[in-house]
Amino acid sequence: MKMVVNGEEKEIPDGLTVEGLLNQLNIGKERVAVELNLDIVPKGRFGDTILKDGDRIEIVSFVGGGSDMLNDKLIIAGREYASRLLVGTGKYKDFEETKRAIEASGAEIVTVAVRRVNITKKDEPNLLDYIDPKKYTILPNTAGCYTAEDAIRTCRLAREGGGWDMVKLEVLGDQKTLFPDIPATLEAAKVLVKEGFIVMAYTNDDPITAKRLEEMGCASVMPLGAPIGSGLGIRNPYNIMIILENAKVPILVDAGVGTASDAAIAMELGCDGVLMNTGIAGAKNPVLMASAMKKAVEAGREAFLAGRIPKKLYATASSPIEGVIGT
Repeated sequence: MKMVVNGEEKEIPDGLTVEGLLNQLNIGKERVAVELNLDIVPKGRFGDTILKDGDRIEIVSFVGGGSDMLNDKLIIAGREYASRLLVGTGKYKDFEETKRAIEASGAEIVTVAVRRVNITKKDEPNLLDYIDPKKYTILPNTAGCYTAEDAIRTCRLAREGGGWDMVKLEVLGDQKTLFPDIPATLEAAKVLVKEGFIVMAYTNDDPITAKRLEEMGCASVMPLGAPIGSGLGIRNPYNIMIILENAKVPILVDAGVGTASDAAIAMELGCDGVLMNTGIAGAKNPVLMASAMKKAVEAGREAFLAGRIPKKLYATASSPIEGVIGT
């Protein structure tokens, strides 16, 4: 005989019970609920409830979530990430605090700086003793590089030392503003892409530069929200919106985020993610701020996907006017 199981037509033997169907489907009865022809079947009746031709049965269990956000992945060069928050590892009081903040943030991509080994203190703790490369994607960055040559050398050393081919490219123009040196960034990006690196490029909020980096082969473009470490938030949302409108690679705001609302604004604009360090590490309670940033990125993403109402100059009544007493 035929019946419909979870929306699919199936052929089943005559006289089969609900319990027999579950056994046939290799589904344990302990953690499922069964609805037969819109009526719930109590677990105690599974064994004596006989199915008939034409029955419709729904078998449900329980999963985490409650939102399509579960399937909303950040994809960079074919690699999938559940979290859209990327975090740095500098400026914490110690590696233990770094570890706890990263865990609270829910981040899966963690940036690290490449620095010379201290050959006079060989027993110094290593960051990677606290951040498991098997658990996190380690993203070497070229922070502190002021020339294309230094940035390229740093990436090559990172790949040799850790086997990491995904890098954050950052070539700075001057020590006061830490704005990116765009010609040097483009020069370094060209070489690194040619050498097979997956380049995530830090840049200013200029749509033309962002497009050039994308066309050059960068896997992600990372316009600043404001100067590095400034905490000023998203100072030019309109340029970022133009960048997003024309982008075919993930756009992640990098630099300038000071608090949770800044991260939410970036995500509400439609950015694919946010990278931050000082906003968390510089907080009075970095671990708590990391948790706040996690929630802000998720809330901003959901708000973007939900679609905000249009802005209006004048009020619009929430309740219908028709039938109001006195009209």
